[in-house]
Amino acid sequence: MGNQPTDEKIFTTKLIAFASILVLASCEKKLDLYPYDSIELSQSFQTIKDATTWNNGLYADFRGRVYGSYNISQDVQADQLNATLDFGNRNGNPHRWGSSFLADDGALSGSWAGYYGALRNVNMTIAGYEKIKTNSAAELATLTKCKGDAYLARAYYYSELILRFAKPYEPATASTDLGVPLVLEYDVTARPARSTIKQVYDQILVDIGKAKTNLATTPGLAGSTKFNIDVAVALEARVLLYMQDWAGAMAAANTLITANKYPLLNSVANLDRMWTNDLATEVIYNAAVVKQTEPANTNSIYLGFNGATNKFVPDFIPTVNFVNLYAATDFRRQVYLKQVPVIIQGVDFPNMWVVNKFPGNPALFTGTFTNYQHSPKVFRSAEQLLIYAEAANRLGGANDALALTALNRLRVARGLSALTGVSGATLTTEIRNERTRELAFEGFRLFDLKRWRLGFTRGTTQNLGAINVGSNYNTISIAADNPQFVWGIPTYEININTNLVQNKGW
Repeated sequence: MGNQPTDEKIFTTKLIAFASILVLASCEKKLDLYPYDSIELSQSFQTIKDATTWNNGLYADFRGRVYGSYNISQDVQADQLNATLDFGNRNGNPHRWGSSFLADDGALSGSWAGYYGALRNVNMTIAGYEKIKTNSAAELATLTKCKGDAYLARAYYYSELILRFAKPYEPATASTDLGVPLVLEYDVTARPARSTIKQVYDQILVDIGKAKTNLATTPGLAGSTKFNIDVAVALEARVLLYMQDWAGAMAAANTLITANKYPLLNSVANLDRMWTNDLATEVIYNAAVVKQTEPANTNSIYLGFNGATNKFVPDFIPTVNFVNLYAATDFRRQVYLKQVPVIIQGVDFPNMWVVNKFPGNPALFTGTFTNYQHSPKVFRSAEQLLIYAEAANRLGGANDALALTALNRLRVARGLSALTGVSGATLTTEIRNERTRELAFEGFRLFDLKRWRLGFTRGTTQNLGAINVGSNYNTISIAADNPQFVWGIPTYEININTNLVQNKGW
């Protein structure tokens, strides 16, 4: 993946349009005239119809910033995958770490430019909504919902940026540790310095608070493709966990858990339907996808199905260590993983384990074979149980019993037996293992290792003849303090903006 085009950069002088809107069309004449085929920015926020048009663009932007490279880069960098001999060096630099993983790598520049590009539009939207006058209660309700969506999108983008480009939140040092630039208003001439980690997280919480206020009357619904109060609470719980606000994370997650609107699936058949057919029973929010006209990013690197041979050519395969995390009775072993015929460099491997979490929804196929399209699942109730369990365990004492109850609720739903008599550090390990099993390949693993201060060695591979071997591949060992856990600020940003300070080790 190469560097993003110029118009995706944070300090670009061009703006990306929402839907059919073309903003900031310039005219040197001093007449109050605008081009016939575009809408000047000040004219694009006048009516409720304008608000909904921008809102539709917000969701299109959001769909384009989940799954695909926004998930894959951090997972291939972590400990659970081996690069096959046919991976073609796709995502190779983060997988290898070290001297080949540079700050101009597309894994870094792509997410930075993508999130800040979306933030530019969100900031214009938030400012523009204040100019719209409503003429009825219905219009006011629509505008209020649009505002809530914009604040929640901004909170989400900053929550993802801070995970990638800054150290984990530490209460003792967050007020001095460098975060990412906070850009809350559109200004093409601005060259902002990096805000502190605390300032960024404080802003995220402010935006979540505003989102909750504006979405208070928009109830959550399983499989919702629009933001609502439950989506805001789900993000809040995730963010508070990352901030080590254990009590706050517990409270937010518990709001969704006790509402029981997103019951866990408890059979192989239904779990498979969630990941193959987009069954949304336990999904708090998934991005809307429309066949052919509104596709999503895809996590296509794990299967590489070849319809001509009926075999698979994956870029990456799971390690034996990861496969063995799943007990034989675990429903996820039969759904998240699969043994299939694989062919690598012309050699057949009849029963190789592959990641099967993103096989493609047949309802979204545009041809005979899979195109790996799914509705991206951004928030699920299983994550909320894991947030609650981890936060309760970190509080310790009597809260360990609450942590164990939440953990067992997920385990039993997935076909495992309940644990008994487990507490303290042993319970911590069980919660972390369960989080690894449940959220595998959804973009969490690297950031979990980072905040848990855990290094790793990739471990045992399924077959040495199928993968790239060596100290930069299957036997790589990464210390917990390796600076590349914190991604480098993209080189072009450092060159353009002299107020930015690069992360250590880049």
